[in-house]
Amino acid sequence: MTFSIVAFDRETQSFGVAVQSKFPAVGSAVPWVRADSGAIATQAWANLSYGPDGLELLRQGKSAQEVVDALTAADDGREHRQLGVVDRSGGAAAYTGSSCMSWAGHRVGEGFTCQGNILAGAAVVAAMAEAYAVSSEAFPERLVAALHAGQREGGDSRGQQSAALYVAREKASYGGWLDRFIDLRTDDHPAPIEELSRLLEMHRLYFPPSIPEPLTVDAALAGEIETLLAKLGFAGESGACSLEDSRGALERWAAVENLEERMLPGEQIDPVVLDFLRKKAAS
Repeated sequence: MTFSIVAFDRETQSFGVAVQSKFPAVGSAVPWVRADSGAIATQAWANLSYGPDGLELLRQGKSAQEVVDALTAADDGREHRQLGVVDRSGGAAAYTGSSCMSWAGHRVGEGFTCQGNILAGAAVVAAMAEAYAVSSEAFPERLVAALHAGQREGGDSRGQQSAALYVAREKASYGGWLDRFIDLRTDDHPAPIEELSRLLEMHRLYFPPSIPEPLTVDAALAGEIETLLAKLGFAGESGACSLEDSRGALERWAAVENLEERMLPGEQIDPVVLDFLRKKAAS
């Protein structure tokens, strides 16, 4: 009752899994990703040990196909399982057991694999593969685009309930401590993929991988920022003529809105922060 994509993005050296299912909290079971190893989706009558065991085999340098072969060979219930794997070099492999409920199957491409079971038909995984292959968006958005494409072809034949996106890249987490770049879940929602897209937009706001070209704040813009902050209840120095005059109020507001990672020193402001401030004050 699940469809997913597992992929490697060579440009950013990221691994990811995106998945949707007529099952609650699919993100707690299907996606398994490590930046130093690869990515795995274990589904159908899922054997969750495929996740940690497969990642360990990938860490040891096994290819995606070798991991699929090893995991399924040791499992008497393999004909009920479905599995997608991408290894450290971007090699991809998949497995669909003969007893998976129809329609069930997979499509393997360069650096990715799409798979699903209890689907509306083969067009679901075909559309996912095509959408991912032709998309020019950033890697996480490409993964979610594949889910949208699969859903447009009917997706899970039983309906929708949950979705998840997990992307790993070395030291890409909040604060740069871990490889967990994106870990978003919609556990129970009537339109889980749309909700996942919204959460990804929020993630881009709060956890920026980089700051766009900063704006230098002149006296006119400093006055506007002071007025906007005051409207939101974060008053600074009256008649501010520089950003430094409003620094304390701006930082208090940014802390409330979880925008600390976008704060810049001196007389500069992230344009995304300024746009968000304007929208908040206008709402």
